[in-house]
Amino acid sequence: MNYLSAENLSKSFGDIELFENLNIGLRKGDKTALIANNGAGKSSLLDILAGKEPADTGKVVYRDGLKIAYLKQNPTFDDSLSINELIEGGNSEIFNIIHEYEKALENQTENFTSKTQKAFEDASAKMDKSHAWDHERRMKQILTLFNITDLDQQIISLSGGQKKRIALAIVLLDDPDLLILDEPTNHLDINMIEWLEKYLSTASLTLLMVTHDRYFLDRVCDHILELSDGKIYHHKGNYGYYLEKSAEREEVEKTEIYKARRLMKKELDWMRRMPKARTTKSKARIDSFYETKEKATSQKIKQELKLDVKMSRVGGKILELKNVKKAYGNIKILKNFDYIFKKGERIGIIGKNGTGKSSFLNMITGLEKADSGSIVKGETITFGYYSQNGIQFNEDQRVIDILKDIAEIITLSKGQQLTASQFLQHFMFTPKMQFQPVSTLSGGERRRLYLLTVLMKNPNFLILDEPTNDLDILTLNKLEDFLLNFGGCLIIVSHDRYFLDKLCDHLFLFKGDGMIKDFYGNYTQYRNKEEENIKLERKQKAVNKKNEIKEKSVKKQKEKTKLSFNEKREYENLEKEIEFLEKEKTELETKLNSGTENYEELEKTSSRIGEVIELIDEKTLRWMELDEFVSF
Repeated sequence: MNYLSAENLSKSFGDIELFENLNIGLRKGDKTALIANNGAGKSSLLDILAGKEPADTGKVVYRDGLKIAYLKQNPTFDDSLSINELIEGGNSEIFNIIHEYEKALENQTENFTSKTQKAFEDASAKMDKSHAWDHERRMKQILTLFNITDLDQQIISLSGGQKKRIALAIVLLDDPDLLILDEPTNHLDINMIEWLEKYLSTASLTLLMVTHDRYFLDRVCDHILELSDGKIYHHKGNYGYYLEKSAEREEVEKTEIYKARRLMKKELDWMRRMPKARTTKSKARIDSFYETKEKATSQKIKQELKLDVKMSRVGGKILELKNVKKAYGNIKILKNFDYIFKKGERIGIIGKNGTGKSSFLNMITGLEKADSGSIVKGETITFGYYSQNGIQFNEDQRVIDILKDIAEIITLSKGQQLTASQFLQHFMFTPKMQFQPVSTLSGGERRRLYLLTVLMKNPNFLILDEPTNDLDILTLNKLEDFLLNFGGCLIIVSHDRYFLDKLCDHLFLFKGDGMIKDFYGNYTQYRNKEEENIKLERKQKAVNKKNEIKEKSVKKQKEKTKLSFNEKREYENLEKEIEFLEKEKTELETKLNSGTENYEELEKTSSRIGEVIELIDEKTLRWMELDEFVSF
């Protein structure tokens, strides 16, 4: 069943053509990702598909009654509202249904007639259709997960990250048929991302999203739309499959263009002799020449991000923190923190939002002062600090002038010197883009420009706070390659698990209340260790419970030597009950693994399996306790 069909979509801004004659279809149950470089028009295409912006040409057709929820990359709200007012307004349809049901119930209770009964039945049917019975529980669960607790807080007092989390909560609460998400993982901590990843991969909804999170992309999506050079390429599979097929397509295109160029040289000599198209054969050859020429010249010069800087010399002393303390009122950020950085260290920092990660970086770089203790930087250390908030560009200033304000000449790793304009071209800013005002840049292009201003200062200690936000996958891959070969120290705060796994071999775990723990390994190794510890903890609790029951059983055995009449009946029934529960457990596991149930049913099934397992354990232990007396 087609949910959405888009035909011949085109969009331009001035003389910049984003895409032309795109055709896209989304079927029920598809989980689709849109991949493209920054500035290619991803957000504009999502706006058009969500019905928020018109295309220059073409049309978008939706299935009748389709309910769409759309999360924009940078959501904007009415600052005069409270969070509670915003949530009720954002989910006005479902709240209206709930209020209608409550009114119908009240009317039926006060004055039972066929008319009030019919109104009550209609309202109940609407509650069923919109899944409104469970709305309050789901709302509390999602808001708590996203750290949204004070619903009376005014929107004007929220940070950009808080607004993004509220916007995401609203679209999930809306329970849509089609969910469109633009960079949903931005401003979420890793625990939130992993919850969202599990939710979207199991929910029975249709999904279209833009994301740079490659683990998230690979585990959630089964269809990739690649927007390249204004065209759409379809890949039925996950991110890994897309990488393989995209590389194959590019290789085929290169081969075809190479052959066309060789053929064009030969045919060009013939054309220069000015053949007259008097025969069908010569006319066909002329037509073929122009087709070959178009093919030979069709490939645009492929821009490639080139990250290269000259790293300053590193001396013996890097950075030393001794007995550092920091707090904001009752909120502790650091408590007696000690650490001596060594050459070439690559540390990843993870922790929930609000545990002080950015404050820690600000103290290292001298932007904030510690309450006590010492932070001593080595004399040769030059920080390159890419902060989460970035820098405020003058919107009217040209891109080239921003660089020239810092330096006219930039030195690369092998001593090569580039002008500001040449350096910009290394970062995929064409000569035309360099003379445009900053206001014309996309969010990802702004972040790339900011990264450029950090690296051109030739740092030997890089500190990157959420560097993956708003960057496209191509830029991320190039940034990773650069950082892998970077010889200085590296600190990364990121929620991008793929990025952390590839670059960091040591983690600082911000636990809150000023506590920071070390883990030597990457994020996946840490996560696996945590899951192993949780399993061991559960196993130990089960053993302790069994031992406790066994001790009670032995104590009772000493107090009596035979079962009462009721205990004998209980003992005889327990075997049958346990057998029945084991059968139910097997059926539930089969249902859970079938892959045919929707998210709500899967959640109920999973919950019931947990209850059944607990009942089996409880009844088995009771049976063992009674069996002691039978044996006795």
